[in-house]
Amino acid sequence: MMNSMKDAMTEAIEHPVTQPRTRPRPEHREGKVARSIEQQTAKLPSDTFLWTAIGSMGVSLALALTGRGKAATFVGQWAPTILILGLYNKLVKIEGSDGV
Repeated sequence: MMNSMKDAMTEAIEHPVTQPRTRPRPEHREGKVARSIEQQTAKLPSDTFLWTAIGSMGVSLALALTGRGKAATFVGQWAPTILILGLYNKLVKIEGSDGV
């Protein structure tokens, strides 16, 4: 059994299965505005989004400590949105806006 497992691992490493990339239909392509925004945001380093999210958490903490609870909650809720935008930005950098 050990040899067959080793053979399977060797085969998987030497001949990886890759999925073919498909092109989206023309009606599903990104518009000019989305593409231009993605081109500009792709110039930002990925950790910009991480540090901005951490910064919003810090500001939220400072607001909470000064007794401004509603403002703290408002600013604190920016962090997940910023992180999701960073994830989207990373995907666009890796896959391209149309996945091609």
